[in-house]
Amino acid sequence: MGLRSFFDRIEPQFLKGGRFEKYFPVYEMVESFLYTPKTVTTAAPHARSYVDMKRIMTYVVIATIPCILVGLWNIGYQVNTAFETLGPSGWRALVLDTFGIGFNASNPFANFLHGALYFLPIYITTLVVGGIWEVLFATIRRHEVNEGFLVTSMLYALIMPPDAPLWQVALGISFGVVIGKEVFGGTGKNFLNPALTGRAFLYFAYPANMSGDTIWTPVDGFSGATSLAIAAADGYQEIIARGTTWMDSFIGVVQGSIGETSALACFIGLVFLLITKIANWRLVVGCLAGMIGFSTLLNVIGSDTNPMFAMPWYWHLVVGGYAFGLVFMVTEPVSASHTNLGRYIYGALIGFMVVMIRVVNPAFPEGMMLAILFGNVFAPLIDYFVVQANIRRRARRDA
Repeated sequence: MGLRSFFDRIEPQFLKGGRFEKYFPVYEMVESFLYTPKTVTTAAPHARSYVDMKRIMTYVVIATIPCILVGLWNIGYQVNTAFETLGPSGWRALVLDTFGIGFNASNPFANFLHGALYFLPIYITTLVVGGIWEVLFATIRRHEVNEGFLVTSMLYALIMPPDAPLWQVALGISFGVVIGKEVFGGTGKNFLNPALTGRAFLYFAYPANMSGDTIWTPVDGFSGATSLAIAAADGYQEIIARGTTWMDSFIGVVQGSIGETSALACFIGLVFLLITKIANWRLVVGCLAGMIGFSTLLNVIGSDTNPMFAMPWYWHLVVGGYAFGLVFMVTEPVSASHTNLGRYIYGALIGFMVVMIRVVNPAFPEGMMLAILFGNVFAPLIDYFVVQANIRRRARRDA
């Protein structure tokens, strides 16, 4: 009650005509983080609903918790496994050794803590730098700081490699927030996913730090290729030959970005988002149908020179960032299609494109990031044609 009274007491200073009027977005951001917003719709049309932006964003962040937990454990597991062969190195190893935690890969607690020492600097950098840009634009435009950045910051951090330099993390989130969202008017007006926009910028600007075999397990002298890189070079059977089963990929005990490795964790989050109706199931069905259909067609066609033609859909499902992108990026409501038929088409386009990029383009075996950004660009056009088709159909019916 004391804190609530404090906010009520100082609020007039931040309202129009108050001493700190221009800093109202900062006040509103802090108050909304601690309490449910008091503002309501004041003009028609409006609808009564328990769902508000804060609740939606909170649900999405909750849905990422399984990915965070598995990601922390997997980073620590991969690093501790490498340490058992090469010996510990780096300041993180010094911190763990100082507290007597050790580097035993069979110790889940040690794995979680070691993984956290990689994830937290990336996330804190993302939150601080991106938050500064959000507050800056909100102050200049005199509108509230939207809670959507909490989701953007979490998703951006989870799709980064654990060895990403922090200055590049800051540069990428700056590009994603400013160029991917704010130049178009802010949250709700962007047609590109800001987290993917920042990640794509880093991939093309600094490919050595965003791809390759040495960034996924950040230990000097250790190299570990991702499953997709192995499949692109020698076929998906080589993944199994190197000791990684489909179940390993499904659970997430593989090389990859921080939060993308576990398809199981992603699908747990998907169930939560579908139950709470935050994610639209039509987008999920469309993306799965596009991926399964096109990958199956390529399996039938076959190729003597390209081993990726033989990768079945259930391997596409669990390797790389497909599952994470499907759950948290394809279903993102702002940049996706908004008509029901358009959602099927939009999802199917992304599913088709991710297989196309993975199989046909050997320079970029991942594919999901570019496929989603490609779908973002065409989402308004898809909705336009769907709406026009509905108008023509109704005109014929009423004629």
